[in-house]
Amino acid sequence: MSTQSNCVFCRIAAYQEPAKVWYVDNDIIVIKNRLNWVPVMLLVMPKEHLSQVQIWSSDLMPKLGEIAVEMGCIFAPGGFRILSNFGRHGMQSQSHGHLHVVGGVQLHEYA
Repeated sequence: MSTQSNCVFCRIAAYQEPAKVWYVDNDIIVIKNRLNWVPVMLLVMPKEHLSQVQIWSSDLMPKLGEIAVEMGCIFAPGGFRILSNFGRHGMQSQSHGHLHVVGGVQLHEYA
């Protein structure tokens, strides 16, 4: 499994950094985002360090999507969004690819 020592998500997946873990298996980990713009902010990510582009073109993407939907249904039964940011202009803050599950409140139109 590919990890990077300077990647906080790799360190979380290796249990070297603290995080509230909501789901874990051999390939995927779901954590509560430290940001709290809305009540539900989860990060669904591969344990292996893959870029955002790599996760979308990997065999793991269907499983990431399935887990993201499952977590959304559990934690935001009234509705949720699944987001994926690409690059600095797309507001991607971490090089470790991941999906955001956001909800728990009435969401509004995009700016």
